[in-house]
Amino acid sequence: MAMVVTTVALSLASGCSLFHHKKDDFMASPEVAYERANTLMKEGSYQGAIKTYEALTARYPFSEPARQSRLDLIYAYYRQGEKESAIDAADSFIRENPTHARIDYAYYMKGLIYFERSRNFLERWFDVDLAKRPPQDARKSFDAFARVVSQYPHSEYAPESRQRMIHIRNRLAEYEVNVGRYYVKRGAYVAALARARYEIENYDGAPATRAALMMTVECYQKLGMNDLAEDATKVLAGNFTHDAVATQSQVHRWWHFWSKSN
Repeated sequence: MAMVVTTVALSLASGCSLFHHKKDDFMASPEVAYERANTLMKEGSYQGAIKTYEALTARYPFSEPARQSRLDLIYAYYRQGEKESAIDAADSFIRENPTHARIDYAYYMKGLIYFERSRNFLERWFDVDLAKRPPQDARKSFDAFARVVSQYPHSEYAPESRQRMIHIRNRLAEYEVNVGRYYVKRGAYVAALARARYEIENYDGAPATRAALMMTVECYQKLGMNDLAEDATKVLAGNFTHDAVATQSQVHRWWHFWSKSN
């Protein structure tokens, strides 16, 4: 009887061991684990891919597949909707792999995530104008894309990064004008002039520059500084014509452009 019990116990132990072995087969080596995670990623199973990449980097932290996994995790987090985790993964990769051949991708993804994070679901639902809210994420996105363009000009991500920077720049310029309008409504003309001047000096050529010049003229008139108002009017007339410049309602919003292309 004792022999039977022992045999059954051994069989159960063997079965459990076999089951556990089969379950962890994909972690047998970093290469096999990476292949498994990569397959899950291609299938769109991002949560499964994330768990596998994380397990791989924990078990084989110094392997080449683990390093590649840390890069792939950025995209997996991004597609899973875990934007903060994606940004953290990008920052970690940049900090730990400053000379990696694909560090441009980490910067690009960081810029893209901040670019898309600029508008939350409530703002999309109510069609909130992004140019009327503080643009912290837009600035972070611009800085990340600027790294790609300036430090890795031959990167495959450089052309798109450059285009996105143009649209972000226009959005930042429009934000300055909107803050200036806020001050105008409250009679704070000196503060409005400061915002208009900042837009003109830092975002020359942006669509919002016309509005900044018009606001400058208005503020000088309100303050009784007619000579300065006249000078600003001449600058406005010399740089813009009615036919060449779109009205404010026709200005192409930067996020609309990208929503059509993605």
